[in-house]
Amino acid sequence: MTAAAANPLVLLVAGLALDALFGDAPAIFRSVPHPIVVAGRAIAYFDRKLNRDTRSEASRRERGIVTVVVLVGGAAVLGLGVERACQGSLVGAAFEAVTIAILVAQRSLYDHVAAVAAALACGGVAGGRDAVRHIVGRDPASLDAYGVARAAIESLAENFSDGVVAPVFWYLLLGMPGLFAYKMANTLDSMIGHRTERYRAFGWAAARLDDVLNAIPAPLSGLLLAAAAGFTNKCRPGRALIVMLRDGRKHHSPNAGWPESAMAGALGLALAGPRHYPEGLVADPWLGDGTARAGVPDIVRGLQLYRLACFIQGGLLLAVLLVAHVTPLA
Repeated sequence: MTAAAANPLVLLVAGLALDALFGDAPAIFRSVPHPIVVAGRAIAYFDRKLNRDTRSEASRRERGIVTVVVLVGGAAVLGLGVERACQGSLVGAAFEAVTIAILVAQRSLYDHVAAVAAALACGGVAGGRDAVRHIVGRDPASLDAYGVARAAIESLAENFSDGVVAPVFWYLLLGMPGLFAYKMANTLDSMIGHRTERYRAFGWAAARLDDVLNAIPAPLSGLLLAAAAGFTNKCRPGRALIVMLRDGRKHHSPNAGWPESAMAGALGLALAGPRHYPEGLVADPWLGDGTARAGVPDIVRGLQLYRLACFIQGGLLLAVLLVAHVTPLA
């Protein structure tokens, strides 16, 4: 096996290309559970065993910290084992590239948001609500047609950071251990990192760790969206950057505001704002100063922007790879 084939950048670019082409490979995961499903089952087990209502808030917070340390640490060790097992063979390199493709959510995110646009266009508000409930945590029944469209666009922007840019970042920084640890941490946050009575204490560590791990990828994702706006029809790159810098810190999440405000500025929309979740109303300010009346055409433009931002990220990685391996002429 050549050294070039084992280069992490080569494997990462290959993994991103595989994900773009084939997505989550549903034919495979009809027979075996997806890695994120396995992670979710492990989290649910710790939740049942350690997060009992009879325990005090302090005790539940301590057990939440233990849950994060054990599961994220275990994921990192598993990633290290996979990385070591894959070294030195072409089959191992191929397996690592496929693993990256499985753990990066480029294609699946695009497909889920496109499904909301299709459902909203064909089935109206009822169809849009049914489709959007698969990708957002808020109460779909509280959404009108504009709210469904905004929710889809906001999810697209936020998950571009969480599901695409951050996994790439941590793989580049720490290899497979970084990728595995990040995906476990992000899954923990999505399952228990909520401000509800049940998870306020137990999920505290999960939420804080996810905030830290996304502190750099989130602004990077906003910059990629702003750059993509320069090549996307009817999008405004300058406004995307201005709104991101102005509004990126206004969101209740320290990281979600960066890509969401960049998306809002690029599309000329107002995103976020007050939203209803099962735990109650989140009274966020609006991001962007455009219209809140988003519709199917705005989702389509958002998808175009997202697709190009993914392409730019892959192109930058490929450019770094080519520059790193260029040899001077004799």
